Amino acid sequence: MNDIKSKLEHFKKVFNNTSDLATREFKTKDGTEVAIVWIENVIDQLVLSQNVIGPLQKFAKIDERDIVTQAKEEFIAFSKVSEPEDEETLIENILNGFCAVLFNGTDKVLVVECAKWYVRTPSEPPTSAVIEGPREGFVEDFITNMALIRKRLKTPNLCIDKTKLGKETNSQVRIIYLKDVADPKIVKRVKEKLSEINIDGIVDSHYIAEFLTKGKHTIFKQIGSTEKPDIATAKILEGRVAILTDGSPIVLTVPFLLLEDLQSSNDYYTTPSRATVLRFMRLLAALVGILLPGLYVALLTHHIKAIPIKLLITISNSIQGLPLTPLIEMIFIIFLFEVLYEASLRMPRYMGLSLSVVGALILGDTAVKAGLVSPPAVLIIAITGVMSYTLPEQSAQISLLRFIFTILGGLMGVFGLIVGAIFLIGYLVNMDSFGSPYLAPFAPYIRSDLQDGFHRHSIREMKNRPKSIPNINKRRQSDGRTQQ
Repeated sequence: MNDIKSKLEHFKKVFNNTSDLATREFKTKDGTEVAIVWIENVIDQLVLSQNVIGPLQKFAKIDERDIVTQAKEEFIAFSKVSEPEDEETLIENILNGFCAVLFNGTDKVLVVECAKWYVRTPSEPPTSAVIEGPREGFVEDFITNMALIRKRLKTPNLCIDKTKLGKETNSQVRIIYLKDVADPKIVKRVKEKLSEINIDGIVDSHYIAEFLTKGKHTIFKQIGSTEKPDIATAKILEGRVAILTDGSPIVLTVPFLLLEDLQSSNDYYTTPSRATVLRFMRLLAALVGILLPGLYVALLTHHIKAIPIKLLITISNSIQGLPLTPLIEMIFIIFLFEVLYEASLRMPRYMGLSLSVVGALILGDTAVKAGLVSPPAVLIIAITGVMSYTLPEQSAQISLLRFIFTILGGLMGVFGLIVGAIFLIGYLVNMDSFGSPYLAPFAPYIRSDLQDGFHRHSIREMKNRPKSIPNINKRRQSDGRTQQ
């Protein structure tokens, strides 16, 4: 099939006569028929015109070399030009922003990169704001994201392995790790897990996270995620493996520890004492966010004598005449606030802000005045709702646990809360993420890793990498001036 017309018809058939498949036919200086095939909207027309079509129109065979070889070496002034080995690779290149150059009289084809993708400028992620520190954030283009990591890890030991996922999307995925630090077993396991994924499309990195998660029904995340290059770089330096997906600003990291969500990038850009206080405050806020509604319901329903008399009088006056039991009342308010939260997310930004504020104030106040709910119950849910967002990555899990512990407190009292807490801790202790215990360095107890636990030590004291994360190079800071 050396005829240009036949080749173009074949391409149209392969692409199902899609309207955005563009072609251009012309002759070179010596009369050779040439055709260009590309996908509109993903090609830089100026690059195509100046670097491909223009030079080829001036092309003339100058020696006995193959015409395709001469065009590749002498006329097309572009770095990324190659000859695809098969038709599948050719089609993939065209879909990725390459143009195909067809020559009459030969089956050989050249592909030249002329891609022009619309990329968002790296900016500070809305969920990871910092007072001091880097403000760059990942974007939806994986090439830009790799550059942001390369910018921080200027070492030949940084390995970037590539793969593709999704039968229809052919999403580019990159596996990033430090060869002299990351455990080869973890890298191999990540690659095996990715190779087992067989799905039509990967729209976002969270699709991949679900396939990497151990267990189908766990409510806890087992894969780390971040939108900031400095956080991803720090995790790679500790021996983790990062996974980038084209089209997603979320970078996944494994192994993952629950402690990571108690940490913040701000902790490393402030004094250790301040970071320590903030971490304990986040832990306390998470515990209050989970247990306080259940404890309130348990005391009112089963242990009313345990409430101090003055507080009991205040609560009794506020709940007098309510038609709902404490358990039903608390579930109703939780449901009301969750609905307001979901509605505010899906409304236009400025309308959503007013809905969340005005809705919470008006509906809460109206429900209290109507005698449906009590002020203490509204106050408790408002407090726990705010506290759950001190750990934004775990806010969904905290909301679900708050609902579960509220039911346990209403049905079984404080005993139910204790049983639920024991079961939860036992469940977390038995979890792991790619060989790393989920509650490390507390269960199992790893004393050296506590330097970056609830109490953050100075970076000068963190001479070794965490033992909680499998790695092959334990030392990250030497005692002298020379790094080992």
